[in-house]
Amino acid sequence: MAGAGVWAVAVSVTAQWLAWQAGQDTVTTAGQQPGGMESVAYGAFGAVLAAMPSVLLALCRRDPVARVWMWAAAAGLILGTARFVPVPDHELYLSALAGLAILGALVARHRRPAGYRTVPAAIVAGVGLLLPWLWVGALGGPVETALAVVAAAAVGWLAAAVLAPAYPGNGLVLGVPLILIAAGVGQPGASLAVSALAPAGFAAARMRGRVAVAVLTGLGVLGPLAFVGPEEVSVMLAGRDVPIWTAIAGVATAVIAVMAGVVLRFWIPGRRYAAALLLLGTVVHIGAGQPGFHGDRLFVILADQADLSDIDTSRIGVSGRAARAGEVHDRLVAQAERTQAGLRRDLDRLGIGYTRYYLINALEVDAGPWLRPWLEHRADVGRVLLSPHLRPLPLPRETGGGPVDSTPGNGWNITAIGADRVWSELGTRGAGVVVGASDSGVDGTHPALSANFRGGDDSWRDPWNGTRVPVDHGGHGTHTIGSAVGGAGIGVAPDAQWVGCVNMDRNLSSPAHYLDCLQFMMAPFPAGGDPIADGRPGRGPQVLTNSWNCPVVEGCDLATFTPATAAFAVAGTFVVASAGNSGPGCATVDLPPGPYPDVVTVGATDHTGAVAAFSSRGPGAKPDLVAPGARIRSALPGGGYGEMSGTSMATPHVAGVVALMWSAVPALIGDLPRTRELLTSTATPVTGPATGCEAAGAGLVNAPAAVRAALDLGLEAKPG
Repeated sequence: MAGAGVWAVAVSVTAQWLAWQAGQDTVTTAGQQPGGMESVAYGAFGAVLAAMPSVLLALCRRDPVARVWMWAAAAGLILGTARFVPVPDHELYLSALAGLAILGALVARHRRPAGYRTVPAAIVAGVGLLLPWLWVGALGGPVETALAVVAAAAVGWLAAAVLAPAYPGNGLVLGVPLILIAAGVGQPGASLAVSALAPAGFAAARMRGRVAVAVLTGLGVLGPLAFVGPEEVSVMLAGRDVPIWTAIAGVATAVIAVMAGVVLRFWIPGRRYAAALLLLGTVVHIGAGQPGFHGDRLFVILADQADLSDIDTSRIGVSGRAARAGEVHDRLVAQAERTQAGLRRDLDRLGIGYTRYYLINALEVDAGPWLRPWLEHRADVGRVLLSPHLRPLPLPRETGGGPVDSTPGNGWNITAIGADRVWSELGTRGAGVVVGASDSGVDGTHPALSANFRGGDDSWRDPWNGTRVPVDHGGHGTHTIGSAVGGAGIGVAPDAQWVGCVNMDRNLSSPAHYLDCLQFMMAPFPAGGDPIADGRPGRGPQVLTNSWNCPVVEGCDLATFTPATAAFAVAGTFVVASAGNSGPGCATVDLPPGPYPDVVTVGATDHTGAVAAFSSRGPGAKPDLVAPGARIRSALPGGGYGEMSGTSMATPHVAGVVALMWSAVPALIGDLPRTRELLTSTATPVTGPATGCEAAGAGLVNAPAAVRAALDLGLEAKPG
């Protein structure tokens, strides 16, 4: 029997690990949600394989313990089918899990006495298992939390029914079926934490009835179900983020389970101890945890989007572009005010909060998927997307970004596109142009970036943390804006100014947070101000560098930001976006805003001039250009410098070249078609192996050729 138990535990945990790893490969390579069928398949395979020795023992030797293990594996297999529900629809998943567990408990019901005498001891042990989650975790929305409680109770009921023939008994005998049942509970990733319930078999061995076992098991699975967002147990959240805290809580749960088994072997706590531990759990969560509800929201895009086609786009130059931006802003705001009124009135009547947006005519609604059907059936709603909100952490994340040293210097990338020749031969360094960066943030104290921060009360926005000065916890944003406008030889246009916004503080974001920053770039506003009432379109940056994509895992569909980029095009704002890092396959420029025709999409090259293998390519003519993106040296938080690779690193090079062009010829500012044509016509062709799809677009951006071509237009000489 011991061998069968070890086999069952090892196979169950391995299958769960493989299911999570397969899902993470999908997230990192394609930006898509892990497939439900894939998760169910791994779970089913693991359950069947884990149960095989037990089935043989139960059938051949009629071993009663093996029979319990066999039915536990069957219960886990049935519960695992709830993973057909997509990961973001956690409320629906919890509903399915609860329904399956209740049905299973009804089928497996056992006449064993209820045994209320040890319920206080079960509460003590169960709350002990819950304590790590009360500290490090955070609840989702109210409906999501209520469903998690119901699902946990149902799983506890099912476990009590399945385990009834085996208790009270040996802790090992009860621990094996607990892990077999737990293997079917929770989405991949979170289910690994549920596996920490296995040592609770030692505590269950001291229980004297099915109610006590149900309470113990239900509280044990409640932590991972209620206090972890399943989409957040992701390799995308690197460093000290949810995956690390989930692992810590899982290990702590296992340790507490073993300790509970030891204690209960010699002493059975009474009601007073149960009440005291419940109080302790409440104090821990309120005092040291993250109390309150932190669920995902809904991003509601209205059917009626503004028509900007009659705005005169021939006005160019500094004043002409500013006038266009003002007209676009006013038109968008008026449209939003008029068409959102009915939906806002109904939400107010229901007491449901929301955030208004105008760059896309949309609302972010403070409600979970339960409200989605009502919204989708409204005539004034075009479509409804999930707007994921990451749950808060028990401790701040450490500032990241990779190895840092104090040596800047001109990198190969600056020479490869000829930016240094523009400075020395043409005397242009980007003065008079403002570049906007939406990213993980910017270290505003960095010596290569502090001098050319535009300043004022409308040059920095942080919708995540509300910071009032530029900061960066991730490092990605500091690195990318450094390549665009940084000093010390790292930036293409070192005399251009920059403004910044945090749109992905923890490397996963949402349609709403991306839009928070895009709106700020259209019309900056003071900290604490209203983007609709206090926007200043005349202060918007002329060039935007966007080293981000919004995949399905963050709530976006392909068309999410089309109204926003179209508005920037009419306003005369040059938008540059990264192609993505899903190469070398074809048709991999597939995440917004990369495929949009009104943005210049940038792929990456390496130091040999070849397109980097990771650089996304196609469909059609995307990317439009390529720029250096492999082992690029730029600024990192803390005042140092380091290397990063990706199309994220390539994108700011093109933004910097546009800044050089518009600095040299201010009359070209806002003339997007001509600027784009100059960039592509002067690019250096990039040759490489035939792949059947576009890899380099027009070629490697050529800074001196592009600036010279702009000067040759004769629109206006560079001011002295």
